[in-house]
Amino acid sequence: MQFTDSHCHLDDIAFSEQLPALLAQCQQLAINRIIVPSIAPDNFTQVLNLAKRCLDNLSNITNTNPIKIYPCLGIHPWFLQALNDSHLQTLSELVIKSRNEIIAVGEIGIDGAIAKQAVNHGQTPEDNLHHQQHFFDFQLNLAKQQNLPVIIHHRQSHDKIMPFLKRYQLERKGIIHGFSGSYQQAMGYIDLGFKLGVGSTITYSRAKKTINTLKRLPLESLVLETDAPSMPLSREVTGEEVLTNNERREQEKLETLVSSPTNSPVNLIKIFEVLSTIRPESSEEIANQLEHNINQIFFT
Repeated sequence: MQFTDSHCHLDDIAFSEQLPALLAQCQQLAINRIIVPSIAPDNFTQVLNLAKRCLDNLSNITNTNPIKIYPCLGIHPWFLQALNDSHLQTLSELVIKSRNEIIAVGEIGIDGAIAKQAVNHGQTPEDNLHHQQHFFDFQLNLAKQQNLPVIIHHRQSHDKIMPFLKRYQLERKGIIHGFSGSYQQAMGYIDLGFKLGVGSTITYSRAKKTINTLKRLPLESLVLETDAPSMPLSREVTGEEVLTNNERREQEKLETLVSSPTNSPVNLIKIFEVLSTIRPESSEEIANQLEHNINQIFFT
């Protein structure tokens, strides 16, 4: 079985010092592809350079089946406060210039919770939401023009995102990253051709709505992700009180690999294992279909 982490911020400083060792461990776990979205203009170049840097690092470790790192370019709704149309123009120019290097426009989206907190930054929720929607609209249009899929962030915003996706009808769809929500919301995206990112949320027993939704959805609509170093696994999965001796040793290895052990791409395997317990298909069937889904989005 082979695996792809469809959403990992591998350029984060948490991974910088021990990146070669971390990638080597991913390779041992058959995590053979990692997709890295950008979040703001400040990290565009870093994300683009990451693939070459990782390849150089791995060449010093092994010459067999090196992990492939795939960069994406986009502006996340959390980082729009001080940005304007000149930053969108910079993004557009870089996407066009890097068209043969990147595989998606992302991470983009709309965040309703951020809009509600805008008053803390001297902005009304309505103005903040309008600003987010302007950036989202521009980036969807950019993806359409360049025939690229998208990676979409959502929080308290399904009703805001859906009209844009219906209007644009992208030829190449993308991923609703870190999906949480109802069956009806999930099917709304699936009916438009989008896949749903399955991450650490399913390791939390309190996430009953999302878990029950993922049980019912077609396997053809799902992909795996970690969102590392954010979105750590539940302590129900990694807590000392429930770890076996072997799992504890693996956790200790991980904690030596990254400066901030909150989450890591190696945790993709644990997410896969949890998904396998809630789905009726065999583990092998699930793994094969998940990889096929990734290929459908990005590599066809």
